[in-house]
Formats: sequence, structure tokens, C-alpha cells
Amino acid sequence: MLSGPLSILVGASGIAEDKLFAVSTRYVYRFDLTAWGVIHLVVGVALVVAGLAILTNKSWGRGAGVAVAGISLITQFMFVPYYPAWAIPVMALDLVIIFALTRFQTGVDGGR
Repeated sequence: MLSGPLSILVGASGIAEDKLFAVSTRYVYRFDLTAWGVIHLVVGVALVVAGLAILTNKSWGRGAGVAVAGISLITQFMFVPYYPAWAIPVMALDLVIIFALTRFQTGVDGGR
């Protein structure tokens, strides 16, 4: 529920072609800012849906959260040349999310 809204905000900035982003012409994963905006917007919405599923204790929530956080991690890595001050902290946040969601828990009390 934290990484999703952040991705949505970056997506909105990309779609609006904000002057915040640096655009390099010599980068393998080069897309125009609108494409990056749409990518971040879609990933952000998916992260929010997965976060809501986890909060409402849906059986598929944790798996979806791990999968979407992994996708977010990859897209942030590819986005580093455009805005590293944003992408690197969000990558760290995605890693923390994956770590937290993959911790083994049994029962309601976490196996205690």
C-alpha cells in the first residue's frame, strides 16, 4: 500500500511529461515518458490491489504482492537513468516488501 501510490504518482508525472525526468538517448530500455508513465501507473494500481488483498486477508494476496513487487523492482531498475533519486529508494522498498511477504507464518499468531 506504500509502493503502489508512489508508482501511481510517478506514472502521472510521466504521462504529463514532467520536466523532472532526465531523458537519455543512449539507453537500452529507452521509452518515451508517456510509456514509462503508463507502465508505472499500471504497476502502481496492481500494487494497490495486491496491498488491499493482503489487508483483507485474501488467500492470493501474498503471492500477488510478491509477484507485483518483483515486477515493480524490475521496472524501477530499468527506470534508474530517468530518475535515480526516485528509483533506487523504491527498489529498496520493493525488496523490503518482498522480504516481508515471503516470511513463513503459520496460524494467526505467526507460529508462536
